[in-house]
Amino acid sequence: MKKLTILAALFTVSFGFSQEKNKTVHVKFINEPITLDAVLDEPAWSQTEPATNYWQHFPTDTLQAQQQAEIKMLFDDDNLYIGIKVNSSNSEFIVPSLRRDFRASGNDNITLLFDTFNDGTNAFFFGTNPLGVKRDALLSGGGTDLRGFNLAWDTKWLCETKIHDTYYIVEWIIPLSAFKYREGETKWRFNSYHFDTKANERNTWINIPQNQYIFNLAFMGDMIFEKPLGKSKTPISIIPFMNGLVGKDYQADENTSDFKIGGDAKFTIGNSMNLDLTFNPDFSQVEIDQQVTNLTRFEVSLPERRQFFIENSDLFADFGNNRDANPFFSRRIGIATDIEGNSIENDIIAGVRLSGKVNNNLRLGILSMQTAEDLANEIPTTNNSVVTVQQKLFSRSNLSFMFINKQATKDYDFLANEDRYNRVFGIDYRLASKNNSWVGKYFFHKSFSPDVSSKDISTGASTEYFSRNWNFRVGAVFIGENFRSDLGFLRRTDVFKISPMAQRSFWPKKGKIQKHSFSVTPFFLWKPELDFKNSDYTIVTNWQADFKNTAQLELEMFNRYTYLFEAFDPTRTDGAIPLPANKNYYYTSYEANFRSDMRKVFYFNLSPSFGQFYNGKKYSMQGSFTWRLQPYFTTSVQVNYDNINLPNPYPDAKIWLIGPKFDVTFNKNLFWATFIQYSSQSENFSVNTRLQWRFAPLSDLYVVYNDNYFANDIFAPKVRSFNIKLTYWLNI
Repeated sequence: MKKLTILAALFTVSFGFSQEKNKTVHVKFINEPITLDAVLDEPAWSQTEPATNYWQHFPTDTLQAQQQAEIKMLFDDDNLYIGIKVNSSNSEFIVPSLRRDFRASGNDNITLLFDTFNDGTNAFFFGTNPLGVKRDALLSGGGTDLRGFNLAWDTKWLCETKIHDTYYIVEWIIPLSAFKYREGETKWRFNSYHFDTKANERNTWINIPQNQYIFNLAFMGDMIFEKPLGKSKTPISIIPFMNGLVGKDYQADENTSDFKIGGDAKFTIGNSMNLDLTFNPDFSQVEIDQQVTNLTRFEVSLPERRQFFIENSDLFADFGNNRDANPFFSRRIGIATDIEGNSIENDIIAGVRLSGKVNNNLRLGILSMQTAEDLANEIPTTNNSVVTVQQKLFSRSNLSFMFINKQATKDYDFLANEDRYNRVFGIDYRLASKNNSWVGKYFFHKSFSPDVSSKDISTGASTEYFSRNWNFRVGAVFIGENFRSDLGFLRRTDVFKISPMAQRSFWPKKGKIQKHSFSVTPFFLWKPELDFKNSDYTIVTNWQADFKNTAQLELEMFNRYTYLFEAFDPTRTDGAIPLPANKNYYYTSYEANFRSDMRKVFYFNLSPSFGQFYNGKKYSMQGSFTWRLQPYFTTSVQVNYDNINLPNPYPDAKIWLIGPKFDVTFNKNLFWATFIQYSSQSENFSVNTRLQWRFAPLSDLYVVYNDNYFANDIFAPKVRSFNIKLTYWLNI
């Protein structure tokens, strides 16, 4: 009898896996009105079969979910209607905040993904929690990497929820114009996942192996429309803004004021192409960047938050190697260097962007922006343009071409010949197998600049294999000494780098650990123009454990070698003697990281590290602590401490970076956030506090106060400002 039971269980599991590829949900066409009230009492809801039978993704992927969700879908000529019942053991849910675009971890929520072109590469993403807080995003790169997850994208849609004793009901109305799709289409690929914090489950409609991300687009079912989709009735969106600012620059002893008016316009061409226009855009950030402590020799990359660059951003940004050789980094546009070598804001006059699908297999992207001249800082007016074409190949792979051009559009006496223009042409191939067990990236780029005719290419290849227990990668990048991409992000040139990786994962059947893994990742770099002299290597040995209560522990050892070609002071101490150039440095360090259970009211992350640092020693502690009084108040503090001890005559340093945050969500439309930052490395203390009122869908009034101080012995004010920004989204 026991053997029969085991065989029956195995049959059930294998049958479930075999059925996942054919899993479908039917979307019924309706003519009757639907009232958005989270009641689902209209007759049409009872006439359609739900998508259900969710599988666990965490803590295991071989059992069906204990708490199931049921999804029903309807549509008419204008809208997609979605009704969802999410079962739960009781009505005590975790909802830390009422702010849009919340993080899924540590939240009860349900999410739906729509691959409208059936390409397994891009998807629209909508989700909500039991209190009806919305999150929407664009997913690119097949859902194989967190970098393809873009929550900065917003669109207009409606949501209502109702909480009951053992479940909650969700009702959505999403305009079909929010999607891009081919006219006459009858099928979209579809998947859903939901987080149940009390049952400690993460569940997916389509069974996804645990070694893949829960939002991986290789694993999706189908939603079948009862009749072909018609032509999209996407409205023209006009988004004007006004921004008034007053402030004082205490260093220059000058009062400042500014009043700016501009706006964006969004058009849809056909059903699948976006045309975006911007005039006199205001890209000032009401949410400031988080400061970082930089102990490396290289520039730090910060994420793009500006809405104009977000939709279809992968068409422009997903070229080359994200870490070493990214030829287009949109944050370069609107930033220039003044006569003293400082990075300053450079006004953008206007811009245009056309992006989207030409057909199911071909995507097109065109972007052009004109920046203003600043004669006082010897900054020319420039045109910044990108043209990309992406062709789908096989089931989920694609081949892409791009051309980038940055060019001064006027002649200036101060402009050096080599800065008149910079162009890059490139071709990339992204491999993604049908079940995502094989992924890869292969690229070749060439730059064109005045007086340069050689050593101006960038090329690379990376292939990675995933299985339940093993993960292997082989990868290499070469960047020529004269390769330039003025609109890109390059850490360095004249480099040949290899980055293999091997990882073994274990899935214990008993105990508190859900998964643990051991990996070795060596990085070796050489300088081709110096007879391939080895300039750096890092060998990372890692053990990581994921616990069933969602906590995580990680232990790492770093074996490093660095040859300094130039003198370098990692402490960045004024007047200090830097570490000498033309010298070898071998050093080993150790690091631990522990993240506690994020479902708790209080949770934390601690990362101590210690060991050798160049020719000295370094002890560091990084920590973050979060406490919530849900759903109205969350506070957190980030604390980084680095204690660097170098032998005489080189400098020692004790570097602090402290950043407390306070977030108050009065309701779903009114928010108040304060971010205080202190950095001893940059000797800066700043306060950013902002009140946001979302008075209409995607329309906001911001009231922002910024204050910056010298964080040294004098602790004097540097810059202080107060600004009011109004943005209104109008559909015509």
